[in-house]
Amino acid sequence: MELSKIKSPADFRGASIEELADLCRQLREAFLVKLSNHGGHVGPNLGLVEATVALHYVFNTPEDKIVFDVSHQTYIHKMLTGRVQAFLDPAKYDDVTGYTAPSESDYDLFTIGHTSTAVSLAGGMAKARDLLGQKYNVVALVGDGSLSGGEAFEGLDEGATLGSNFIVVVNDNQMSIAENHGGLYSGLARLRESDGTASDNYFKALGYDYLYVAEGNDLASLIDAFRKVKDADHPVVVHLNTCKGLGYKPAEEHKERFHWSMPFDLATGELKDQSQSESYDEIFAREMLAQMKADPAVCVLTAGTPGAIAFGPQQRAEAGKQFIDVGIAEQEAAAMASGIAKAGGRPCFGVVSSFLQRAYDQLSQDIAINNTPVVLNIFYGTLLGMNDVTHLGWFDIALVANIPGWVYLAPTNVEEYLSMQRWAMKQTAHPVAIRIPGGSVQHATAPVQSDWSLLNKYQIVRDGADVAIIGAGTFLPLAEQTADLLKASGINATVINPRYLSGLDEQMLHGLRAAHRLVVTIEDGVLEGGFGEKIARYYGTTDMKVACYGLAKVFKDRYDYRSLLEANRLTAPQIAEDITAALR
Repeated sequence: MELSKIKSPADFRGASIEELADLCRQLREAFLVKLSNHGGHVGPNLGLVEATVALHYVFNTPEDKIVFDVSHQTYIHKMLTGRVQAFLDPAKYDDVTGYTAPSESDYDLFTIGHTSTAVSLAGGMAKARDLLGQKYNVVALVGDGSLSGGEAFEGLDEGATLGSNFIVVVNDNQMSIAENHGGLYSGLARLRESDGTASDNYFKALGYDYLYVAEGNDLASLIDAFRKVKDADHPVVVHLNTCKGLGYKPAEEHKERFHWSMPFDLATGELKDQSQSESYDEIFAREMLAQMKADPAVCVLTAGTPGAIAFGPQQRAEAGKQFIDVGIAEQEAAAMASGIAKAGGRPCFGVVSSFLQRAYDQLSQDIAINNTPVVLNIFYGTLLGMNDVTHLGWFDIALVANIPGWVYLAPTNVEEYLSMQRWAMKQTAHPVAIRIPGGSVQHATAPVQSDWSLLNKYQIVRDGADVAIIGAGTFLPLAEQTADLLKASGINATVINPRYLSGLDEQMLHGLRAAHRLVVTIEDGVLEGGFGEKIARYYGTTDMKVACYGLAKVFKDRYDYRSLLEANRLTAPQIAEDITAALR
């Protein structure tokens, strides 16, 4: 059986165990060749090769429905469902996304990139099936790391009450992105140690029938288990004990490193690009470790993504109990941080912009209304960061800056960031969020203030007339580049670093009216609900013209950032052209 000839699961459903084992070998080989050259999620897919083959072998997909949690483990699934050339032909590597995508295939049910949602989504599909009087299997495949998310519990809790076919496959590889955290995992460990017979069974307690598969990477065991639960007339959990990274020694030995990887040397596992450059996440980790040593009340929280804030195993060990990984549970991290701050601790929650969306209610209710001095450091809040549609970092300004009470700061360089972070961690008057700049690290060329308690005071970095360009955070250099182009054509623009995204410097904005006809805002985020709209609203009853530059309110997937900038007229020549026309 040749992998290149697999067009759908029907092509291997009649195969022998020996033939399936050879298919798994081919899948791993093709997968590793592509990932070593292209990058992507390595360990999660290697650990599920056999389970993915067995699922499609036993269940009649796509009539039977499989919902993959996060869906970063679906590369093998894609190879088996008509998309194998995207893994065999380098020219077609980018024909598929790294997540399930209904636009690619009927076998992909949802566009998913955040965690802990599959059980709820699958439960909804099972409910609709029952309402419509239809008959098919519904399977949710969820990793043990995803079980720490609150929605996973909510989905399991409701799913247990369906009273009909509902199959939850738990991929237990004893890992999240890094190690798992939470009391739930000691229960899973007891189930593994007892061959599934431990009395304190989380899934049975919720009302599920339960089946344990000790050899979760063994094809025969998997096929037997899935056959037992296929067409079940009640909710059931199939608990698989698997090995993350199986079949590639570097990924087995370094599970955290190989959760996701840039291109690597297949023989050694070493990254192909060994160039080192300064990064804001490493600056954050160094700063917070220093603060922890100086003050035992300081702590850093993450919601299952320590790598995003450069807290690797060494940094975590150094921080000890002052580093808190709550698992993939942003709501818990935000609310816990509020409790820590209320009781006198000094918490800083480091979080990826896209994942922060999951904790909106906690930002509003548990933090802002209670005015607890929580500090957020928001990473990848930029169009220059991750570009998958499920991981866009465009929306955090509109999200955070419009909740009353939050102070949202936008540093433009390392020194400004460190000054803001040190002030934020010491002050107790406000919850403070800091938007880590996107792109390459920049350094200050002038002294930076140390006290940010006089809120909403903007900084004029270049004084001029006729037009004032306000460049927020990452886009202050873009404002200055635009001003340089205008100067060459005889227009001397004012350039402003607003520094605060959550409020207006009304005194400065009023003063601009004396010598300026146009105010331009440039932000690294969505326009609607963003920073620029606040400026436009302020000038709404005056004769001041305002032009706002940012991103349109659309979802983009795997975009080229240069093309995106041009499409939104976010390049210096385009903005300068527009300004010249407006002043003319």
